[in-house]
Amino acid sequence: MAERKWSPPPLPESIVPDEAFDVGEPEKCGAIDFADDDIEINADRPSLEIVMVNTGDRPIQIGAHYHLAECNRAMAFDREAAFGMRLDVPSGSAVRFEPGQSRKVQITGYVGRQVAYGMNNMTNGSVRSGIIKEQTMRRLRAEGYCFEGERYPVQTPPDEKFGGKDGDGS
Repeated sequence: MAERKWSPPPLPESIVPDEAFDVGEPEKCGAIDFADDDIEINADRPSLEIVMVNTGDRPIQIGAHYHLAECNRAMAFDREAAFGMRLDVPSGSAVRFEPGQSRKVQITGYVGRQVAYGMNNMTNGSVRSGIIKEQTMRRLRAEGYCFEGERYPVQTPPDEKFGGKDGDGS
């Protein structure tokens, strides 16, 4: 067997100066400071109250940061008013709509860069742009998304469509 000519270099000695531990407040490491009063989420942001209806035959859940205008096509509501908006609920939570259920919800505008990318690939740009809003509404209508007052065309279940009156084909 050939003799090994290479060997790993020695590990360097770790030198941490004492003053590295003199900054901050070490007794507070990992501590959580709570506010004295309640914290209002989305304070001073534009908001609106709309009615949303699940016209589909399955439950629909919408997450806190989802661009509402692009949510499930069976949800009927004013998508134009909801353009650039999301649910006004705590981060990480969602609102669930059972089939046929309507609910009044509080919505709030996006802040920061105010862009919507992905989701159902209808917006993919700035929610501040009137041109992008018009394009998005056209795409939503072309793809069969429900708007306020419309109903989603629910498909007939196979048992009713192909089965007899007893569901056994007779």
